[in-house]
Amino acid sequence: MKTSLNFRKILTETCRVIIGVTFIFSGLMKAIDPTGGALQMEEYFHAFSLSAFSPIALFMSISLSSIEFMMGLCVLVAVYRRITAFCVLVFMAFMTLLTLYLAIFNPVHDCGCFGDALKITNWQTFYKNIFLLMPASVVIFINHRKMKPLYSPRVQWFIVLFGYLFPTAFAYHNVYHEPVTDFRAYKIGANIPELMSFPADAPQDIYEYIYEKDGQKQGFTPETAPAGDSTWTYVEAKLVKHGYVPPVTTFELYDKQGDNLADQILADPKGVFLLVSPKLEKADDKNIDEINNIYDYSVDNQMDFYCLTSSDESGIQAWINNTGAEYPFLTADDVTLKTMIRSNPGLFLLKSGTILGKFHYRDLPSEEEINKMLSDSYNPATIAAQEEKSAWIWVFLCFTIPLLLVWIYDRSLKSKNKK
Repeated sequence: MKTSLNFRKILTETCRVIIGVTFIFSGLMKAIDPTGGALQMEEYFHAFSLSAFSPIALFMSISLSSIEFMMGLCVLVAVYRRITAFCVLVFMAFMTLLTLYLAIFNPVHDCGCFGDALKITNWQTFYKNIFLLMPASVVIFINHRKMKPLYSPRVQWFIVLFGYLFPTAFAYHNVYHEPVTDFRAYKIGANIPELMSFPADAPQDIYEYIYEKDGQKQGFTPETAPAGDSTWTYVEAKLVKHGYVPPVTTFELYDKQGDNLADQILADPKGVFLLVSPKLEKADDKNIDEINNIYDYSVDNQMDFYCLTSSDESGIQAWINNTGAEYPFLTADDVTLKTMIRSNPGLFLLKSGTILGKFHYRDLPSEEEINKMLSDSYNPATIAAQEEKSAWIWVFLCFTIPLLLVWIYDRSLKSKNKK
């Protein structure tokens, strides 16, 4: 009997850690890029004919990340055990059914459960839920009393509130500035031509070639295909296995004449500024004076400056009228522009195809910063890694210190009550 109780306790604590860590990680990864999460939400709304909810996609993206993070934290430290375990069970039951539907019908190719940090297929997401998270949530719900709480009831309200407000504040920081960590291909230090290239040993797409003879169809490899045999009739080629797909599959920038200037821009050794705005109609022009100052800097230093957008001619003309823009405009794919930067508008600085810097319109660089980035000794990847490390140290401290202080306060009160 004692052995059985110990096993149940060990199983419960193991499931508690699995659920807690997974939910915290999932919520945090979504909070890193809530704008990307909003784009994912819009895909869901479109797939389920709920496009009317698109205006609140960002709010829902942030709310989902905060709720997941909060539930994970509450499970991990075992506060409000019964209601927390019940909420996790209901949440996982809904998500398991949803991911089963996504896996079968595939209306959205990427579920987005871990943001851009970890891409998994809809079937992989369903298997994760059905074999790992759903059983674990059932275990902690049945045995929630066996989870040992780290905080007393007097301060549990703070854990819940902090568990929601911390990721919310973090998410809004990543909305009003570029995300703390960039999981996309267009990160600082990346070379765009290299991202588009194919390694010499890259695996190729594998096809099966279907031929027909005497009413019977048969598949062949490229080596065994009866191409020279007139008794066989070619039917079709079926893709069996995808080969290597480069991080950037297309990067095309067209001028008014329809010429693609991408190669010219990516080969520019002086440096080129790209003002990126997926939709100029929705772009924020509060810092337009700073943008125009950077354009003046490019003119003074004989550097190219382009605005990349997917807006039509009327949208471009409206932007020119409102901002006095004198720089040329190039049109590009809307999805590419949204992937490049989460700010509208946002600024890129390229040199020979390498991304030296990318800036939210609230964090535009000064002339001194631009001169530093354009120097031959500047290493953008190293500088970006250092800044990212410093940012995560602050995030870690802002998360752990309040929890630690409340825990110390809670323990001190408990000791006083005992005395």
